[in-house]
This record gives sequence, C-alpha cells and structure tokens, in this order.
Amino acid sequence: MIVLLDNGHGGLINGAYQTPGKRKDWNDKGIIYEGEFNRAIVNGIIEQLTFLKIPYVNIAPEYWDVSLKTRVNRANKYSASKSVYISIHSNAGGGTGSEIFTSVKPTKSDAIATIFGEEYQKEFPDINLRTDFDSDGDLDKEVNFYVLKHTKMPAILTENFFMDNEDEFRTILNVREGRKRIIDYHVQAILRTRIEIFKETSPLNFIP
Repeated sequence: MIVLLDNGHGGLINGAYQTPGKRKDWNDKGIIYEGEFNRAIVNGIIEQLTFLKIPYVNIAPEYWDVSLKTRVNRANKYSASKSVYISIHSNAGGGTGSEIFTSVKPTKSDAIATIFGEEYQKEFPDINLRTDFDSDGDLDKEVNFYVLKHTKMPAILTENFFMDNEDEFRTILNVREGRKRIIDYHVQAILRTRIEIFKETSPLNFIP
C-alpha cells in the first residue's frame, strides 16, 4: 500500500502566506495558517511512516498553492488498487471537532473513513466527531470535493478541528502536543487500513 499524502492549500514563502483566507489571527494568542498546519501534520505522518517502512508520497511538497488538478494528476500516476489518498485540512466557519469526507457514492473509501473515524474517537474521546450516518449508514460525510471525486484510488479528506474555535486553537491546533495527537491518530488509522483493507501484514517494528 502506498500512502498518498496531500497537505491542502499553500504554505509560507518568505513570510508571505500563499493562500488567500484559510487563516485565523488570534492577535496576542497567535495566528494559524491552514496550509502551514496541514504541512506540519503531513510531515509528522511522513516521519512515522518512514520509521515504520510504509511507502508514501507527498503529493504537494511545494510551499506554493498547488492546483487541485495538479494534485489529482500526480496522484493518478499511482496504482488505483495499491494506493490510498489522504488529504489533510483544518476547518473554519464556526463549530467544534473534526470531520472525515469521502466522495458521493459507496466505495472502498467509506470503509477507510470509518477506520479513521474510529481512531479519531480513540484519541479524542471527548471531542465531537461530526458524522453523517443518515445518508448511507456510515460515519463519513459525502461531498464531491475535487480531490475526492477525481482521484482513481480510495480517497478521504480529514478536517481536523476548527481554526476559528479559540479553545481548539489554543489546546490542539497551535500546540505541539495537540498536533502530535492528530498525527498519531492518522498513523494508527493508516496502519489499520494497511492490514484490514489492503490485507498486508503489520510492520515488524509496530506494536499495536
């Protein structure tokens, strides 16, 4: 299984943020740029996958805002049956907790999203996972985001907490410990996906 990691939006280049919006300034408490946060999470996942000897590709390693079409084209160069696409984001717009998205149709992505949701709930049992069981009976929300609709392999998008929620910003998104917990739940879900969905053996140095 190859893990295709997509850090959404652009980063910082010479102090200039590359994506209009997608940021929240909390004045003396700090500022969060979603693209920077997304890259920090992806880089942390990469560090652990490297240690575990699990193949991965960083779909958008550049700091400028790589277009959605380019991200999809890069991903679709890899095997549809041997790859999983994971797009990392943080939310905004008022709310709490996290969400996991798949495209609008029953696919293998739904089972993968369920694993990610379960691992999120283990790591953050007291913080809401915003689910949608009504549409098709599973926890993921189904929206035809471009990267979910046009990638040919199973694909999910995780929205990790709310940048404009001061408590989540202060206790999770803008602190090392909180970011590590987000990284850890993604890695645990990737390990389960590798075993349960792709039917591969666990890494030798992984202790569940």
